[in-house]
Amino acid sequence: MKMLKIGLLLVFMVLAQSVSAETLQIDGSTTVGPIAEAFAEYFKSIYPDLEISVKKTGSGDGAKALGDGMCDIAAMSRFMKLNEFKKCADKGIMPVAHVVAMDGICIIVHPSNPVKALTTQQVQDIYLGKITNWSQVGGPNLAVVAVSRDTSSGTYETFHELVMKKKDIADKVEYVNANPQAHARVSGNRGAIAYVGLGFVDAKVKSLTIDGVVPSKRTIVSGVYPIARPLFLFTNGYPKLGSMVHRFVTFQLTEVGQELVEAKKFVPVTDY
Repeated sequence: MKMLKIGLLLVFMVLAQSVSAETLQIDGSTTVGPIAEAFAEYFKSIYPDLEISVKKTGSGDGAKALGDGMCDIAAMSRFMKLNEFKKCADKGIMPVAHVVAMDGICIIVHPSNPVKALTTQQVQDIYLGKITNWSQVGGPNLAVVAVSRDTSSGTYETFHELVMKKKDIADKVEYVNANPQAHARVSGNRGAIAYVGLGFVDAKVKSLTIDGVVPSKRTIVSGVYPIARPLFLFTNGYPKLGSMVHRFVTFQLTEVGQELVEAKKFVPVTDY
């Protein structure tokens, strides 16, 4: 294993010597952002002349940036919509998807909340405003504070489709711009509930069992967990073999790339 890692490092170093100064711009999902940042840090250590930037503005903004020619890679926590494809195609951009990791949307509450499990129907009812107190689902007499991602988020899109069944979220639900903000809102409020990617679950929040299934790497990659999804990197066409873009969007297939994905608490695409 150690010799394999050394061999991979030597290959990257040889390739690096043949690559002149380049720039690589990644824009999009706040969920995929930690993976992109980890890859970027590793690439900078191998390619010292590479200028690489990672912006975390949301999946929708990533798709727009790719279509406008403002980024080389769009990071998205959902698949690109038909209207986004059309806007790109109208500008001569042909989006190609590369799955970088698997993820599960985890329903999180404050660690002091005794509720350990909900059904997707109960979660939907909370966000529809039908369940307003934790006592309605076996918890304390405490008002529910529902927190959602903003509507431009890929995480919101997946939640809206898989949990809400495309029903409108109640007006009283709070909106935040990113996973860290949703995490902070729940960790600081005993009555709060929110949804975040698997990589954002830690000891400061509690992830709930959904429909009797605990969100884990195994249940997510197998599709048993009901709110599982792939994470994407989109490029303009399939990148030229050997190009910096190609190396970046296929890095998750290498042993080092898989380790970086796991280090960010997501599931490698090869973990089946």
